[in-house]
Amino acid sequence: MRILLTGATGYIAQRLLPALVQDGHTVVCCVRNRDRFHPPEALRTSLEVVEADFLDERTLGELPARIDAAYYLIHSMSASEDFREMELRCARNFRKAMQGRGLQQVIYLSGIVNEQGLSEHLASRKDVETELALGDHPLTTLRAGIIIGSGSASFEIIRDLVEKLPVMIAPRWLDTLCQPIGIADVVRFLRHSLLRAETYGRSFDIGGPDVLSYKEMLLGFAKVRGLKRWIGVVPVMTPKLSSYWLYFITSTSYKLASSLVDSMKIEVVCRDHALAELLNITPIGYEEALHRTLQKVESNAVISSWKDSRISGRFESEVSEFIEVPRFGCFVDQRSRTFKDRAQCIERIWRIGGNTGWYSATWLWRIRGFMDKLMGGVGLRRGRTHDDRLDVGDAVDFWRVLYANKEEGRLLLFAEMKLPGEAWLEFKLVDDRLQQTATFRPKGLSGRIYWYAVYPFHGMVFSGMLKALTR
Repeated sequence: MRILLTGATGYIAQRLLPALVQDGHTVVCCVRNRDRFHPPEALRTSLEVVEADFLDERTLGELPARIDAAYYLIHSMSASEDFREMELRCARNFRKAMQGRGLQQVIYLSGIVNEQGLSEHLASRKDVETELALGDHPLTTLRAGIIIGSGSASFEIIRDLVEKLPVMIAPRWLDTLCQPIGIADVVRFLRHSLLRAETYGRSFDIGGPDVLSYKEMLLGFAKVRGLKRWIGVVPVMTPKLSSYWLYFITSTSYKLASSLVDSMKIEVVCRDHALAELLNITPIGYEEALHRTLQKVESNAVISSWKDSRISGRFESEVSEFIEVPRFGCFVDQRSRTFKDRAQCIERIWRIGGNTGWYSATWLWRIRGFMDKLMGGVGLRRGRTHDDRLDVGDAVDFWRVLYANKEEGRLLLFAEMKLPGEAWLEFKLVDDRLQQTATFRPKGLSGRIYWYAVYPFHGMVFSGMLKALTR
């Protein structure tokens, strides 16, 4: 079967892709930028890659004529203020593009929407479901709540809160009930619902066996990690304060924090377990999902992460638009130093940021990250998904990877911190020297003042980093 997989660079799709290939399907991976798509070599013979942006109908002409079924896994998670309209437009364009192709099924992963009053985020998911159902194809909707898995936003937020705060004074939405589900079970439901006629034209709630409050989930994580934690719930905390509380303590972006807080006031509990019975699937419990997830994290086997999505940073356009570093009207700090071992130098560059840090003046990087958080930026807590691998589009603390080529010996990063301008950081090996270039394109007078204010620290930060990389 030829299966269209939309959102192929996303968190869920990257987990589902190997399972579809294992089942013998040819998977047409739909991405906005093929340079950001890095499937394992073992899968490539079973894949076709198509560039398409469902926000722009003009880009959909390259979709193949013959497709047997499709997965709709496009979610904005509040990429902008008008995310509800954006999600609906994506769904409408997808429906129109699939019209008349004779699809046997479309599968959509949505959120649990059983309450009368829904958050903007959950209401948007329901709108998308209604729009997709208007197509000439049978629609199967799977509705999930909190997904527990290595790299998922929900898991990372739980881990940040529990591991950083021995005592929590938390908003009252921590008493809201939800039904978490492990990522492995989400993939099983998506995989085994494919081309099952009994699921056509129906929606199903999927969840694990445990119905827990968010407070119980946090304490459950503490138990698995062997940590003692105390959580107090205060009756009064505005949504805005709650969003700031989540944003400053965890690695999430403010937009995502706001969206999550809005949704956390709504109970997300399954109506029934009809699909589990139909497919003969027994989901694992919350603690077991945590144990499996932590094993993946500890073995550095995280396949995908929400942090590598563009919406976790400041990008509102294609990464490729920033890959040509400007020179006119820019301030440039370029340094170079000889190295003795090329392979070792590259290895150090490719491990930069995250758990490794920035090799020099760590305290200054932390201060800059804290200041960025105060100004509404991403800060340093976002880290990186893999300790020793970088791909185009990956997040590295408050930077985004624009270009990464080990053979060429070149890494280009773009700053996603709050700045009065735009900044690039480039590492390039030329003969036996490492060239390290920081470029800043100021925006107005404030940008120029900023450059001269931080310039005295460059000698300490950039010089020390260059020495460590070439040592």
